[in-house]
Amino acid sequence: MDKIKRLEVDEFWADSSVIEAGDYIFVGYCMGNEGQSIEAQISGAFDVLKSRLAMAGLEMDSVVKMDCLFKNINDLNYLPDIIKKHFNGKYPARKAYTTDFIREGILFQIVAIAFKGSNNEITH
Repeated sequence: MDKIKRLEVDEFWADSSVIEAGDYIFVGYCMGNEGQSIEAQISGAFDVLKSRLAMAGLEMDSVVKMDCLFKNINDLNYLPDIIKKHFNGKYPARKAYTTDFIREGILFQIVAIAFKGSNNEITH
């Protein structure tokens, strides 16, 4: 088995935001633009996801699974248009959830799994 590589570690929260395990990259806790509008937070979370994927040499089209966490599930209606801007038709499987966040200004977060294999030719 390949080694597990923790590419981004947060000692304060005692977690890893980016882990490479074999052909998969696990990305957690993507959020951005805290305190701003839901549209800005969704876009900001995708910006963080993109930068974390880059740590493993990947781009957005490598994402195969994504969990989207909302404070208000009605904000799900903003998601499709923003996803279209970031994934160019190569969409991951996804699920949306509601949750309570640790701070009041957080409205959205992403957790994702990406594929990094030698045969990483993306088709649809």
